[in-house]
Amino acid sequence: MEIKDLRPISLWYFFDRITQIPRPSKKEGKIVSFLLDFAEQHGLEAKKDKADNVLIRKPASKGKENLKTVILQSHVDMVCEKNTDVNFNFETDPIQTYIDNGWVKAKGTTLGGDDGIGVAAALAILASKDLEHGPIECLFTTDEETGLTGAYALSKDFLTGGDILINLDSEEWGEFCIGCAGGKNTKGTFYYTKTTPPADYFWFEIQVGGLNGGHSGSNINAGLGNANKILTRYLWTLLQECPLFLASIDGGNLHNAIAREAKATAGVPSAFKEKVSVWLNVLQANLSAELAQVDKDVKLSVHSAEKPSYCIDAETGSNLLNALYALPHGVIGMSHEIPGLVETSTNLASVKMKENETITVTTSQRSSTESLKTDIANQIQAVFFQAGAEVSATEGYPGWKPNPDSTILKLSKFLFENLFKEEPKVIAIHAGLECGLFFEKNPKLDMISCGPTILGAHSPDERLEIETVEKWWQFLLELLKAIPAK
Repeated sequence: MEIKDLRPISLWYFFDRITQIPRPSKKEGKIVSFLLDFAEQHGLEAKKDKADNVLIRKPASKGKENLKTVILQSHVDMVCEKNTDVNFNFETDPIQTYIDNGWVKAKGTTLGGDDGIGVAAALAILASKDLEHGPIECLFTTDEETGLTGAYALSKDFLTGGDILINLDSEEWGEFCIGCAGGKNTKGTFYYTKTTPPADYFWFEIQVGGLNGGHSGSNINAGLGNANKILTRYLWTLLQECPLFLASIDGGNLHNAIAREAKATAGVPSAFKEKVSVWLNVLQANLSAELAQVDKDVKLSVHSAEKPSYCIDAETGSNLLNALYALPHGVIGMSHEIPGLVETSTNLASVKMKENETITVTTSQRSSTESLKTDIANQIQAVFFQAGAEVSATEGYPGWKPNPDSTILKLSKFLFENLFKEEPKVIAIHAGLECGLFFEKNPKLDMISCGPTILGAHSPDERLEIETVEKWWQFLLELLKAIPAK
């Protein structure tokens, strides 16, 4: 069976179509063109703004004209992560999907269920001829995954109607999300001098792999291994025992993903060659015990390398490793209002050598409390300042304050209980949703976020649970029928 043969057929048909369209963040041109063509083919009004956000309107079905307008919102871009042994170009290649024991997965890459399944649901509703609903506006935003820039750029008058917004970007069926964390990125840039590699040194490459990775918001409290922190732990400890020169370092990719892989090329005096493998074995044993419940396949490997043409000057290399070791990663604090909710966190996302002899360290901070988001970002800056790095930070995005008295929440809970004979969970999440920006632009919006179950988002282990997609679709159709009158 192929995914387009699953039920509901219309939804899975569009999801299958979407997986064939490359749509990396900031390069969503092909999916935007697809949406505009779709609107024209179905005789629907559509428009696009300067940020390539697309809005498609559909009139109410007969007899439902007096209902409030509902905005169905999803983002079109996807996180592009793959296993290192997979040959794949996210800008040209279609995602290779398959079904495995009740889940839809991708071969060695992210699936794009986040938020392709939301886009597919909206398109299936727009394309339908027999569904009951009031006026609908489907908003498709761009570049959500790398900073919510599409939602940022959205003008207040782009959405001309709508008192209710249903965000289709949640990842746990049976949960209604009514709040989210705000976030920002903080970067430290190190400037190094190319130096001649010292004589009589043993050069080696150290690699960290086998980690699960995950979303830096929703998975930050799982205690997952961070490849950047593990790599630094190895190198910093060696540096305390003997001179060490770095020739290269690379780890992680995306600001909102927990780093799965990292590597470095370094050298130590030949007399300390044995220390390289001894400490590797010690750290491997420690990590296997520490991460046994969450990252049991963590793997460190080392092999000899050719003498490099140059290396990073010793002072900058030392400052970099001190900063990486000192930078916090993980949960900083828990919410006092909502049991079990992470309030504040930070992610050591990536370490990249770039042009002009620079090394950029990217970190990402989140908090549902604005002042604490600022505080942890300031702590990150202090570490970078202490290490002599140049610091920059994004403006950040706001959180979405929960409203337990929301009308759409009460209606959604009532319908869910009637349909499935159980009570849904009402939550706030420690991930960023575009709802915070929509609420900032229009504080009168009554919003809720829901979706089917997606596990492993932002990693090649991403998978979409088939059974929950059908239930979610059933719920959405009932909700649209039951929207209150204007």
